[in-house]
Amino acid sequence: MQHADAVSGWERLRRRTRHGDLLFWLIALSFAVLVVSLLVAIIAVTWDGSAAARHEFGFGFLTSSTWNPVKNQYGALPAIYGTVMSSAIALLIAGPIGVMIGVFLAEVSPSRLRMPLSFLVELLAAIPSVVYGMWGIFVFIPFFRKWIATPISEQFGDAIPLLAGPVTVGRGMLVAGIILAIMIVPTIAAVSRDVLSVVPTHQREALIALGATRWEVIRHAMIPYARAGIIGGMMLGLGRALGETMAATMVIGNTPRIEGSLFAPATTAASLVASQLPNAGSEMHSSALILVALVLFCITLVANSIARLLVWKVQRGSGGRA
Repeated sequence: MQHADAVSGWERLRRRTRHGDLLFWLIALSFAVLVVSLLVAIIAVTWDGSAAARHEFGFGFLTSSTWNPVKNQYGALPAIYGTVMSSAIALLIAGPIGVMIGVFLAEVSPSRLRMPLSFLVELLAAIPSVVYGMWGIFVFIPFFRKWIATPISEQFGDAIPLLAGPVTVGRGMLVAGIILAIMIVPTIAAVSRDVLSVVPTHQREALIALGATRWEVIRHAMIPYARAGIIGGMMLGLGRALGETMAATMVIGNTPRIEGSLFAPATTAASLVASQLPNAGSEMHSSALILVALVLFCITLVANSIARLLVWKVQRGSGGRA
């Protein structure tokens, strides 16, 4: 009887694994659990490491703009401001440019140029951030300081505080935002191209049959259909801008102060942690930097949640297409 039960059990297991469904389910479940475990481990490490700073400064850590390791005074507001502002500048510049590049590659580009141009866009996305930082220091910042920042500050600085001088070494918030924009343009362009390329042909043919021009087809048929994917690509680029470390550290100036001018040096949460954590002189200094990292994690979490909400609303508004 026991032998019959064993055979029956073996037979049931063989039937369940015969087509690979159970094995596939186990592999997929293990990777999903791995992702959740990594997330929990990151939260646990940063929460435990920031205990001293949280106990000392409380909620005031988020609202204080003082960062003075010599006096053990720490506030994350300059880092939060720099992270949000530089990422917003990057998204404002890179969003429209990336989408238009995606439209060109998906619809307008001649077929013989589509593949090489797509390869170049993906190659830009693969360049390490330190290369962008070096290019920014040796090429872009001298050009920006001489031909853009100085003339603009002299002409409009008195009327518009955001464009006020003096422009010293050229490193600052606006330069960091532009460099970040250059870094995330390939990501937005590649995602936009992919989602526009899978728009069903009958969407185009319906409008062409009604006499629509190419621009009208793109505007009324393709972009509305791929809107959720385009927004997802832009949020993916925003996520990279929020967490970018090396390039931002090299070009933003690393000054933990909130200045009224976009040409003034500033800092971001990632660059502050990267530049000071290796040389932290006290336990409180290390704990404050880890708390800054936890704040950056929360900012990224909020940004991703807003992105998912936007995508969900767009999908819902377009009848679930995307």
